[in-house]
Amino acid sequence: MKKLAFLLAFICATYTADAQKFEGLALTPPMGWNPWNTFEGNTSERIVEGAAEAMITNGMRDAGYIYINLDDAWMSKHRDSQGNLIGDPAKFPSGMKALGDFLHSRGFKFGIYNCAGTETCAGFPGGQGHEFQDAMTYASWGVDYLKYDWCHCGTADSADAYRRMSEAIRAAARPMVFSLCDWGEDEPWLWASPIGHLWRTTQDTDPHYVRWREILAQQVGLEKFAGPGHWNDPDMLEVGEVKGQTMTLAEQRAQFSFWCMLAAPLIAGNDLRHLTTGVRDILLNREAISLDQDPLGKQGFQARVERGMEVWAKPLFGGDWAICILNPAPATATLSIDWETLPFVVGRNWRIRDLWAKRDIGTTATLTTIDVEAHGILLVRIHPAQ
Repeated sequence: MKKLAFLLAFICATYTADAQKFEGLALTPPMGWNPWNTFEGNTSERIVEGAAEAMITNGMRDAGYIYINLDDAWMSKHRDSQGNLIGDPAKFPSGMKALGDFLHSRGFKFGIYNCAGTETCAGFPGGQGHEFQDAMTYASWGVDYLKYDWCHCGTADSADAYRRMSEAIRAAARPMVFSLCDWGEDEPWLWASPIGHLWRTTQDTDPHYVRWREILAQQVGLEKFAGPGHWNDPDMLEVGEVKGQTMTLAEQRAQFSFWCMLAAPLIAGNDLRHLTTGVRDILLNREAISLDQDPLGKQGFQARVERGMEVWAKPLFGGDWAICILNPAPATATLSIDWETLPFVVGRNWRIRDLWAKRDIGTTATLTTIDVEAHGILLVRIHPAQ
């Protein structure tokens, strides 16, 4: 115990507030799966391993969904006699290192959760005062990604608390993606880039069209803070059945499309062992995913709002653009689109690719008239015509 205490004291003294996150990680937004939206605190080794095998079978892993991230309530209610976190033996009987080894053997990366407070949001041991010890524990388990929440933090300053955890990860000498989750309360986009790879911009989402529209509105103006290795995070996807509720397929396609436009992390939360064809087609639309994973790393921006219709645009590597138009009406609407109302279109003729229909639909030289479902979108990629 004395030797461990000395080591921790040495690490704390060595890594100061100037310590930086591990660079070269999350150069495109992370993609993966988190069990919380479906299983909440009832996740288990069996569920996680089943999800991993399902992601191999259904093609999600090969499409880029490589992070499998535990959320709250994975651990025992108490630390061990040396103050170390331990997995709940009833939920994870093989232990956390074994789980990490299993995921790595299947081609995934292992993500874990904790909180900057004395307790997690679900009442399990938090990281406050144990940052360096916990980071060393995560490293010994092979953790690749840490989501760090913001419950039971008292009067702590969020920037200081998250900086300390970032220093601890650096000291543990294992590169980990560091995901800050203070729900945007302290505007982390202004200060978090040197210490974290992504940060939540809002409170939690849920499986309702109105809620993700609210979250979308909160992203306006944040595009200048995002880029390779430092992303705004509007929370997880609500694609598929989540908490017993399901949006329409049009609403699910719309949320997925806008998260791709936002260069947001694509973290699914549904039960991947039971995918309908419609949900699978959304999660595996590689043309839409390519917008999210575009190497230029630009977050899309709100280009126009007209009669309730929102038009968002996103510059892409190589000079292409992505454009997403939302029909907010509760019924199908016929859109007539004059592309030259968008400044970046004017002066050139562009070919238009509908990314959900997966077909070319003409050029920007003429009006495009198209029916869009209630709460649905038109998502296109345009490139200069030859």
